[in-house]
Amino acid sequence: MNLRRLGSIVLKELRQLRRDRLTFAMIIGIPTLQLVLFGYAINMDVRHLDAAVLDQANSARSREVIAELGASQVLNLRYQLSSPEELNTLLRQGKISAALVVPSDFETRLERNERSVLQIVVDGSDQVVQASARQLAGFPLPGSDRNRSGRIEVLNLYNPQRLAPVNTVPGLIGVILTMTMVLFTATALVREREHGNLEMLIATPVSPWELTLGKLLPFAAIGLVQVSVVLLLGKLLFAVPLRGSLSELYLASLVFICASLALGVFISTLARSQFQAMQMAFFTFLPQILLSGFMFPFAGMPKAAQWLAELLPLTHFLRLVRGIMLRGAGLAELWPALAALLLFTLLMLGVAVTRVHKRLD
Repeated sequence: MNLRRLGSIVLKELRQLRRDRLTFAMIIGIPTLQLVLFGYAINMDVRHLDAAVLDQANSARSREVIAELGASQVLNLRYQLSSPEELNTLLRQGKISAALVVPSDFETRLERNERSVLQIVVDGSDQVVQASARQLAGFPLPGSDRNRSGRIEVLNLYNPQRLAPVNTVPGLIGVILTMTMVLFTATALVREREHGNLEMLIATPVSPWELTLGKLLPFAAIGLVQVSVVLLLGKLLFAVPLRGSLSELYLASLVFICASLALGVFISTLARSQFQAMQMAFFTFLPQILLSGFMFPFAGMPKAAQWLAELLPLTHFLRLVRGIMLRGAGLAELWPALAALLLFTLLMLGVAVTRVHKRLD
């Protein structure tokens, strides 16, 4: 062991690292991103869940209870409903996460000190919403025995048994597609450039759009196979339901696959090596997995973090896949999330193709 030779190698690697600006940026950027996300954006205490009120009693006491529950900041009472049908529609469309139902005999139940006085109907497709609603189960009601628990009944729709896989498996479809599609596309295109194959294709009379789409279509087929595998295993191993249309689920998955592939193509136009492509792909994984609502409550994040999450494709796909699989919603009801994915795909592909075209000059 020659320390001088060893030191020369170490010095050479440090100089190489200094020239590789992307790697150097990742050394600083990844821990910074994790610190900001975990310290600032991610909050396990859920607040301001979008909710609705169905006040069938419409009395002074019921309005007092509704005001106090709204002041708890757990529920953001955005809608005043007049019928249970409106409640079911808003929940199925994903516009609300919970609904406070005040029965018509609220005053009588309160006077008799019955166990169930109010009801909170929650979207059971999201476990975080379930946990937040249970916090309100012991909420003290005015004019009643404040030491008595269970005054508010929590009704879980779509997942009454509160089974974790029912919530996790649909989200895993998006997470798996995010990791594989972005990484496969980015590294594959960069690998072809390193091996000289891309230059050979560019020399042929193929337009940038034809070249890009021709590279993406095989990966899109692979993504649909992955969706089928997760759906099959989720059904066989965990009895995860599919309450909506299978064809609409595949269509939503295909749009998300295209969005992920477009992101991978864009990364490939920035990276100079496969290692850089892997680094940049990993850099996009963290915000998507942490901010999309898959692991941590979306409603508990600050507004700035929520705005950032709205720019990420996984956020919108989770709304689609949970809405179709667990709530039985259709694409016509979930069109904002589908439109956001289509817009993201077109923007990413447009920018990527423009950069490929510049390489043809």
